Amino acid sequence: QVQLVESGGGLVQAGGSLRLSCAASGRTFSGYTMGWFRRAPGKEREFVAAISWSGGRTNYEGSLKGRFTISRDNAKNTVYLEMNSLKPEDTAVYYCAAGVGAAGVLGSYRYWGQGTQVTVSS
Repeated sequence: QVQLVESGGGLVQAGGSLRLSCAASGRTFSGYTMGWFRRAPGKEREFVAAISWSGGRTNYEGSLKGRFTISRDNAKNTVYLEMNSLKPEDTAVYYCAAGVGAAGVLGSYRYWGQGTQVTVSS
């Protein structure tokens, strides 16, 4: 079993930056692909980014590539999401997840965090 806890969310002005963290506990997430998803108010959960266990492969939702960066530190059992040039439409609850399979597919993820709120003001 893997438990995931997100942190780092908050209120930020448009154009600003924020770094989210996802700490794993209960068991190491060795071998798992880690992903970030988000759910805006009234919308379905959508893929943001994913990273392979080794960190050698990353995937991003097309419109976010260049603004968001995913990374992981397996020694710390932590995954990060660096968000830059934030826009009001980035406002959402952000979730981290661990799983196997296709990186950008929601159903590939077995474990989920509870989410952290990110609010971007204009």
